[in-house]
Amino acid sequence: MISIRTLPVLAAVTALLAACHEVHFEPRAESGEIAIYDHLFSVSVPSEDLVIAVGDWGAIYRSQDSGDTWEKAESNTKSLLYGVSMASTEKGWAVGQLGLVLRTEDGGRTWTHQPNVKEAQGVHLFSVQALDESRAWAVGEWGTRIYTEDAGKTWQDRSLTVTETHPQFVWLSVADQDRVRRGEKVFEDVGLNDVHCLASNTQYCWIIGEFGYLFRSEDGGANWELGEIISGVVVDPIKLGYNEIEIPEADKEKIREFARQIVDQQHLNIAIEPRVSARELKEFGSEKDPFPLFDILEARTQEVVAAVEGVGILSDRIRRRGAPPWDYEDFLEDDPGFLRRYLDSRLADQPQVEVTLAQNPYLFTVRFSNEENGLISGLGGIVLKTADGGRTWRYEDVGRKQALFSVQPFPRRAIAVGEKGLIRVSSDGGVHWNAPTSGFPTIFTFMRDISFDVKDRVGFIVGQRGMVLRSEDGGSTWTRVLPKEASAAGEEIT
Repeated sequence: MISIRTLPVLAAVTALLAACHEVHFEPRAESGEIAIYDHLFSVSVPSEDLVIAVGDWGAIYRSQDSGDTWEKAESNTKSLLYGVSMASTEKGWAVGQLGLVLRTEDGGRTWTHQPNVKEAQGVHLFSVQALDESRAWAVGEWGTRIYTEDAGKTWQDRSLTVTETHPQFVWLSVADQDRVRRGEKVFEDVGLNDVHCLASNTQYCWIIGEFGYLFRSEDGGANWELGEIISGVVVDPIKLGYNEIEIPEADKEKIREFARQIVDQQHLNIAIEPRVSARELKEFGSEKDPFPLFDILEARTQEVVAAVEGVGILSDRIRRRGAPPWDYEDFLEDDPGFLRRYLDSRLADQPQVEVTLAQNPYLFTVRFSNEENGLISGLGGIVLKTADGGRTWRYEDVGRKQALFSVQPFPRRAIAVGEKGLIRVSSDGGVHWNAPTSGFPTIFTFMRDISFDVKDRVGFIVGQRGMVLRSEDGGSTWTRVLPKEASAAGEEIT
């Protein structure tokens, strides 16, 4: 169930996750031996001593002496593992490609496959969060949210679905629209990339993903509410007269100034939505011939498009909401009310064009230091910060446009890591970010995940080709513990 739109996005994300993953044809090492260092995507630190990291080719690396020595556990799979979460030093889960769920009950020494509904659907799982030894959430593509409360014996499908009032409904195939009308599940075309719950209070959980999707829960995931990204960049709706198309120059300048403020922020798009008055709808929007109304709506949209493109916003960053369905007749046989719903959706108190921000950040990791304060890292050097439990989020500037794959907040500090050795640190909880002046080895490869023990003292960063960094002082200083072969100072780690 992969859409044409999803394929290039999934390909790009897979490339980022794997960081130019190379296919190895060499014989694999025996269980327990690490002969080929695999890309590592996720790490869990249930205690100061035990560390579990997972990655490509079903790789599961395990250390029980705080990273001094490592062994490779037998996962019985060659699929990529994207996420791992230990509920305790004995029990936990790992998830990965095509709905794969693995469970350990002996501290990561051995892993057992757990069947679930997403395997049959071929849906990738990107993250898992253990709430305790019996309960866990896992998330992935196609709006996937699955939950277990019996240690993984069964998984409940609580994924995001499309309803008749959902914005994606009109873009579904006729067959999928019929399925929605019959009450069958059609899953939302969005990837959910991370789920995180507070270790100190697992009632507080968050989920993030592509298109700026943000969810929060205060009851362990029984109910979820949407968060909001506050950009601070707004423009009032452009008011027009009856049958008026051309936007006054003063309003065009407001649109241009609005666009100038985000021209360099590639994760922000501009949404344009034209509306008509009741009089216009009555006089130009006949169901027998709606094209005169379509022409008005299209012309008003084009006025805004011209102003926006004039300051350098490319067409791929413009979202045309409520665009006329010129091919509406193709839908009427299977959906007789299609045109009427569209026409009614264009109605406003007076003719106008709404110009708003379309939040489109691709978000990788969400982490909280307590119930109120959290950070998100994402594609293009994005960092989002909240101080109200994830109800609202604001962008913070890290000064770089490289991907930040993972972030770790502390009460007063924060660390973010990403591609090509990108590291950013904050000494004020994530408001201001700088490159570290000391404490980190020179890295040129990607760093995919960062995690600390429950005391926030011992932490690990994992990444490309088996790279593992360790901190024993709460993230102030880091040393490389894998691969064991030390590289010369300043030499690229490969």
